[in-house]
Order: sequence, then C-alpha cells, then structure tokens
Amino acid sequence: MRPGRKVLDDLEPLDLSGLPVSRAARRIAFIEAHCMVTKGKGAGEVVKLRPFQKQIIKGAYAKKVRTGLISMPRANGKTALAAMLAVAELFAGGESPEVLVVASDERQARITMNLAKRMIEMNPDLQARTMVYRDKLVVPETNGQLIPLPADPSALHGWDPSLLIVDELHTVTEPVWEAVTSVTGKRPESLTLAISTPAATQDSIMWKLVEHGREGTDPAFFLKEFAAPEGCATDDEAAWKIGNPAMACQRPFLAADGLAAARKTLREPVFRQLRLGQWVTSLDAWLPHGAWDAIADPSRVVPDGEKIVMAFDGSASGDSTVLVGCTIEDPHLFIVDMWENPDDPRWRVPRAEVDRAVDRAFERWDVVELACDPWGWRSEIEAWADRHGETHVIHWDTSFRKRMAPATDQAYQAIMQGEVTHDGDSRLAAHIAHTVAESTSLGDLVKKDRRNSPRKIDAAVASIAAFDRATFHAKKKQSGRVYTF
Repeated sequence: MRPGRKVLDDLEPLDLSGLPVSRAARRIAFIEAHCMVTKGKGAGEVVKLRPFQKQIIKGAYAKKVRTGLISMPRANGKTALAAMLAVAELFAGGESPEVLVVASDERQARITMNLAKRMIEMNPDLQARTMVYRDKLVVPETNGQLIPLPADPSALHGWDPSLLIVDELHTVTEPVWEAVTSVTGKRPESLTLAISTPAATQDSIMWKLVEHGREGTDPAFFLKEFAAPEGCATDDEAAWKIGNPAMACQRPFLAADGLAAARKTLREPVFRQLRLGQWVTSLDAWLPHGAWDAIADPSRVVPDGEKIVMAFDGSASGDSTVLVGCTIEDPHLFIVDMWENPDDPRWRVPRAEVDRAVDRAFERWDVVELACDPWGWRSEIEAWADRHGETHVIHWDTSFRKRMAPATDQAYQAIMQGEVTHDGDSRLAAHIAHTVAESTSLGDLVKKDRRNSPRKIDAAVASIAAFDRATFHAKKKQSGRVYTF
C-alpha cells in the first residue's frame, strides 16, 4: 500500500453481520475470519488463535473491564496479538474507533502499527478499505484510526481511545502510566491493554499494577500472568512450558531449542525475567561465579608487533585510569597499564606518565585503534590523535547506552562460550568481580554496586570496549569491506 492511497468509493461496507455482539467473542471471530499470519509458522494463512490467546481476549474484554495487564515472557506472540486486536478494533470495534499504541519510543510503537498494516495488506478486503499514512492507519467507513505514540506524558493528552495498547510496560514510567490512564474511560466501553515481560525491578509501575491485580478486588482490572514456577531450575523444560504458553499450546510456535540457546548466553536473572516470565528481586554480579577465572590464560604473552586494539578509561583522582589491550586474532584481553588511587585524598592521576604509556604501547605493538572514553581527557586524546593518526584514535563514550549495551552483551556471550581469554591480572579480575549488571530495554549494562562505591569497575568497562573494537576489526578483516567510523 502506498502512503495516503485513496479508498475505493464504490465498495460496500465490510459485511460483519455474522459476528457475535459480545466484546470478546466479536474480536475473536473477526481475527479468525480476517487476520492473516504475517511471518513464521503458518505465514500467509488465516489466524487460528491458540487457547491461551483466546483466554487473554476473553479476560481483557470481559464485562466492566477497563484495564488489562498481560505479563508473559518474550517470543510468545505479544506484539502479534496486540496487532490483531488493533485491526479488529479498527473494523469491528464500534463507532469511530481510536487505537493508540504507546511504547518506550515512537520507533517501538511503530512495530505494532507496521504489523497491523501488514495484516491489512494481506487481506484484499481490508486493504481496499484502509488508508495508510506515515504516522497512522485510517479506516474511513468506521471513521477509525490507529496511531503510534512515544511514552511521553505530553504526547498522551487530548485523545479519546477505544483501545489503548501499552507495549512493554516494564519500560514505562509512573508519570507515563498516569498520563495513559487520564485519557481513558471517556467512552461507554474502552480498554487499556498493557502487554509486557516483567520489569527488571519491583521498584516499577508494572509491579504496582501486578500487586493490584493479584489482590483480585477490582472488577475493572484484568491480570493474566504467564511464568515458570518460582525456584525452578533454568534447564527444566516442563517449567519452560508452564511459563511459555506458545511452547505448550496446540500447534506451538516457540521451540525448546531456541530457549535452550538463549539460556546459554543470558545471565540467569535475565533469563528468568525475559524468558521464564519471573520477577527477579535483585540484580546479581555481571558474570556467574568462576566464569572469569575459567578463561584465564596467564601464560600467553602478546608479542611485540602484534595487531591489537586498546581501550582507555580515564579519571582525575577517585576512579582508576586504565589502558586495556585486546588482540584481534584469537582475542585476548590484557592490562597495558593501570593507575589507581592508593587511598590518598591528595592523589591525582599522573597524566604525563599516562601519556608516555600510550606512546610506548604504540611503539611496541601494531595498534590498529585506541578507543578512548573522552570524559576529562580531551586534550590528551587530541594530542594522541595528532601523534598517532586520527584514524587510530577514536572517541568511544562508555556512557552512550546504545553502544555500550550491545558491547556488554557481546562480551558476556564470548566469556560464557570461551571465545576470549585474559592475562589473569588480579586488578582486572577485581574490577570484573565488582561489576553489577543493569537490565535495560537495550540490553545489559555494567555498573557499580551503588553510587560512589569504592569498588572500582573501570578496567571491566575498558575490557568490554576493547573486545568490542577488536571484534569489529576482526570482522572487517574477514569481510574485506571498507568501513568508516
């Protein structure tokens, strides 16, 4: 469909006379008559809802229900179900249906809209009656529209939704939820439906809503949780099926081997949260006990002239300043040099000594790149770029989450799978042991155990950056492509 395509004027209204009148049954019947499977198992076929999906719809659209919260693990068709309900609302939801999709940002919200758009495209009867714009879908014969919105309180006022979908509630703040609920309830019938994996912490609006739903005293609130039993082993496939209805239903669309693969590369708390649907009350260390020691190779010496990358994380006085190297071939992490405060409040990092250490490293090895966290060291970084080449010295801001999160996940997987080694330096081991993982919508990040903690993690952060850049250059070499950064 082209944006803004004109709807054919001579079309008869879509015949929905055979649909049931009740809210839930009407939507189930519409979906199974008009919505198509867009991808994966059964792609191109008419949707046949699984029993657990019908259970969700019947609960969310029960009499008097205004708010529904569905908590379930990833890969169980949450977004697809939301898109089906959005399409059903546009065509069979009554007078002037207004569907809003709210997510952490507008890009995420558009995922549901684009999936709904694809379902409409696959059905000629729906396609002919829908106008597609860049930022919304419009169905003229019902005066209906679907609009994606970012989770910004200022963007949520002034609407009158018949269906408001909140995608991944665990990323939504309390002010956003308050804004969401402030615009609902204007119609005789409407529904706010949140579908999400559990939040990473109980200090969240989602946990407050789960507690509210568990009380069972609010007839206008529907809660459905899918989760593996508390305390189950992470390799218990029977528990997997309890928490993942897409694995246990008739015609399952979630495979056990996919979950087993995820278990190998995710930290246990994250696996329990995202793939078993469990609430994790605390965040553990970034690496499981013994994982770092298992990849130590102190006998390996990086010879002069070998191609390496280095990562620099600098401080002024309190934190550590560190240079970490990583070989490009057969990745091996090692401390090039490190400066730490000896518990002296007057101590300052010896900047001249750091400067000489960088020059010595460039002389000793073939340093393909030095990735520098620029905070507080911009003049030195500019000097290193002047001496060693601007293409060899780059800014790599470790506070930039969109870069740091995938780098952290990549390093974790490599450590757990034994695809990287390290020099066994006790200082680096200590910094690794101090790191705590913070789950975010972008992936895991490493942080201190608490703000202003004396337990330093700078060498761990630099190691993640060094491994990320070494991997980048290894892939660049293998592909033979030319990159710019």
